[in-house]
Amino acid sequence: MRRLAIARLWHEANAFSPVPTGLESFRRREWQAGPQARDAYRGTATEMGGTVAFLDARPDWQGVFLRCTSAPPGGLVEQAALDAIHDEIVAGLVREMAQAPLDAVYVCLHGALAGTRDPGPDRTLLARIRAAIGPHVPLAVSFDLHACLDPRSAESADIVVGYKTYPHVDMTETAEKALGLLERMVQGERFRSLILPVPMLPPSHSMRTDGEPMGGLVRLAAEREAEAGLADVTVFGGFAYADTPWTSAAITVCHRDEGEGEGARARAVAQGMAAELLRRHGAFLPDLPGADEGLARAVRLLETGTRWPVAVLENSDNPLSGGAGDTPGLFRALVEAAPPWPALFASFCDPDLVARAHELGPGARLEAALGGRLGTSFGPPVPFSGEIVRLTDGRFVNTGPMERGRPEAVGRTVLLRAGALQVVVAETAQSVNDPAWAALHGIDLGEVALFCTKAKNHFRAAFGTFCGAIIDVDTPGPAPADLTSLPYRHVPASFLRPAQ
Repeated sequence: MRRLAIARLWHEANAFSPVPTGLESFRRREWQAGPQARDAYRGTATEMGGTVAFLDARPDWQGVFLRCTSAPPGGLVEQAALDAIHDEIVAGLVREMAQAPLDAVYVCLHGALAGTRDPGPDRTLLARIRAAIGPHVPLAVSFDLHACLDPRSAESADIVVGYKTYPHVDMTETAEKALGLLERMVQGERFRSLILPVPMLPPSHSMRTDGEPMGGLVRLAAEREAEAGLADVTVFGGFAYADTPWTSAAITVCHRDEGEGEGARARAVAQGMAAELLRRHGAFLPDLPGADEGLARAVRLLETGTRWPVAVLENSDNPLSGGAGDTPGLFRALVEAAPPWPALFASFCDPDLVARAHELGPGARLEAALGGRLGTSFGPPVPFSGEIVRLTDGRFVNTGPMERGRPEAVGRTVLLRAGALQVVVAETAQSVNDPAWAALHGIDLGEVALFCTKAKNHFRAAFGTFCGAIIDVDTPGPAPADLTSLPYRHVPASFLRPAQ
């Protein structure tokens, strides 16, 4: 019986978010360990779902699920929370190894995690795991396409792979690739990985892999991988709103460990891909309209008969970029525009307002100030008076292509209505990226003309073909399109613009 230890720690840290991430955020979103984790993850379109499928197909393998957890993107993670999760994973490894040898270890990380004291906790965890398991147990790690990678992580992990899609609909396949390579190591093959940082930091607005420039880079990486006989080549765009010494794009290559020739070939491919990334830097820079112009474009489309809904996405406060669901820019423009069609805004994060709504109950009127709850640096709150239409517990199961089958718990929510405008307010900051969210609120999006939401590219996985049009706008917020406006401490200014 082969024994595979599995751990997961997934979080994307926005250094400019005003809200730190505590342990409760991990416990609320995903907190699994032990035998029950296998049933919880089975059938989900996630790395852990891929891991369960791998184990189900191999009855001679035993999966040992250590702590597996994730939290929604947000501010830096409180160090005590990081230390507690790291300690639990490492203690679990030590305990399991005392009972029986481990044949392999798989760790699922995001790669853009950062703590309030440790700016590189992913590398810290991998180094601790390697120290615990010794030099000979194969260790594989998978990362998000937006990882910010410390090259020293490859000193601990034999196998490094990452997502190839954005929106991220290949989580299962990424885990299966990492585990397939691990299986080959257990059978006697040897692999090594290298991480090559690229001195550029593109915003993710133009990083979708169904278009250029990222789609072409992903295809080129696959071609180079096949031509050179490599195990994996991944292009990482980095996460622009992290601010660590390793915040940049990167190339990783996993190759057979069969001498200097293999290593040289892998490095040559990595350097060639890095050059291609740098050459395309300018193509990643977006030119987005402001809220007023974006809404005006949406109105023109609706006036000419474009299919409902037309979506307007407020990228700068996208919770999956670390936004806090608090910027009022797009909502203020929507209220002032007063479009004549049914409109929906989703969503603000305001736990106190949600609690008040749940006390009042459906049918009551609620006077509120939306946005600007955490401060007015991105604009003052917007007065709003509306009827409480629906209250929810915030629980649903994803039905779309991204993380399909994974239960969501976004906290309680309230749906408010004032005339033709509906607004959702939630206890947590969450992007609307799945059709089940609309079903939870009793909303038929086909009857909504103008759908304004705090989201970005992941929105397109479920709604890209459903919407008549999608318009991205830039407003003041913690995840702006213009990276030069951010007060980086670790990222050189030269990373933000193409070399002349």
